[in-house]
Parts: sequence; C-alpha cells; structure tokens
Amino acid sequence: MSTAISAKVLERFPAGAPRGSWPAEEYAARRRAEGEPATVVMDLEADAFLVVVPSDDED
Repeated sequence: MSTAISAKVLERFPAGAPRGSWPAEEYAARRRAEGEPATVVMDLEADAFLVVVPSDDED
C-alpha cells in the first residue's frame, strides 16, 4: 500500500555527500528554525535527498 502526500520541494541534494556530511538535514534544520515544517525525504529514482514542506494545494 502506498500513500501520496502533496509536498513542495524546497531543495535537492545528491545522495553521494562525503561521509559525515548531511547537507539536506542541515538545510532542513535551518528552514525549521525559520518556522517552516521542512522534512528530508529520499528520492530513490533520482538518488537524491529532497527537502520538502507540505503543499497548500487543495485538490
């Protein structure tokens, strides 16, 4: 079972960051400090981490 959640992508980061480097998590933490509910998710097909926020789209 899969659930689709509407989200806006703020930034993309390649998954191959150097060991000990977490640029997507650091970016998301800065957005959360500014009051945005940013979350990091993995795009397996693109091999990238995405920083997303809930979308305001009402379908």
